[in-house]
Amino acid sequence: MGKRAIGEVPVFDFLIIIVLGAVAGADIADPDIPHVYTFLTIIAIGVLQIIVSKLKLKHRAFERMITFEPTIVIRNGVFIVGNLKKIRYSLDNVLQMLREKDIFDVNDVEIALIEPNGKLTAFKKPHKLTITAEDLGIKKASDNIAYPVIIEGNIENQILTQLHLNEQWLIQELQKKDLKMGDIFYASVNANHELHVSLNSHHKSFKPEINH
Repeated sequence: MGKRAIGEVPVFDFLIIIVLGAVAGADIADPDIPHVYTFLTIIAIGVLQIIVSKLKLKHRAFERMITFEPTIVIRNGVFIVGNLKKIRYSLDNVLQMLREKDIFDVNDVEIALIEPNGKLTAFKKPHKLTITAEDLGIKKASDNIAYPVIIEGNIENQILTQLHLNEQWLIQELQKKDLKMGDIFYASVNANHELHVSLNSHHKSFKPEINH
């Protein structure tokens, strides 16, 4: 089912998961059911899910038959009551979902939709949007990502090559820090070729711990 089955599960895939659980549960609960039938049923359900997924990609009309469409629930700060009733969402539901997005005044919302997965997407009015670096004319660094070059003592040569570096450069940088390869648990390099390391010796637990 792909990564969709882990996070945002469409309605049809959610039903498939329930059916798979029911089939496996019946096999466990009733020892008289031959396992071969359960095995064949699970394969058939999996094949059905793959076929339906491909049909959804090819035929938009078919997809609309088995899934939900986004529904507009707020436009220009005003609730669309008819749409709320249509999807059976209460006012409290929507207000809670707005608060989860740090929106406490519905009048700040230009448009809000309930997506097919049941979550709310909201776009604020232009004068309520957060100011960005682009708005202020500030040019930010193009790449602040650090790339792993040593993982549990193993050198990631492919990443070094993509960064136009090599193992010799890495060893030299470690020598500048008076470190050996065997000392390193994890190391990363950013676009500016700055090296950050975590040592194998850093295994002790530091206080205070973070608790609930």
